[in-house]
Amino acid sequence: MQQDTKVTVDQKTSNNNPITILRFSGDISSASQDAILGTFNRLSASEQARLMLDFTKVDYINSSGIALVIQLLMQASKAGGTVSLFGLTPHFQKVFTMVGITKYAQIHADEPAASAI
Repeated sequence: MQQDTKVTVDQKTSNNNPITILRFSGDISSASQDAILGTFNRLSASEQARLMLDFTKVDYINSSGIALVIQLLMQASKAGGTVSLFGLTPHFQKVFTMVGITKYAQIHADEPAASAI
């Protein structure tokens, strides 16, 4: 049974730069559009400038979910923002690399590594 996608927004500062963290939980699929893109679109331009996406509590991502993540990354890139991802399983690190997500975001092992950029 699919778990609903939940997104919480956290703020932090690294090297005196504000960072917005979108923390995902549940499964990511086509049903996640409002949760993922809706949350991103409600962020101010300054909150979109430097993003981190936390996949630590995501159990499953299907191809439609990957497409949503790519859409978010393309919107962030178009707005001039930078994005780092962390918390992906080794399998999804490989999948995200294969589908070209690394053109739009850097993948890191954990939050401290993602924050260090």
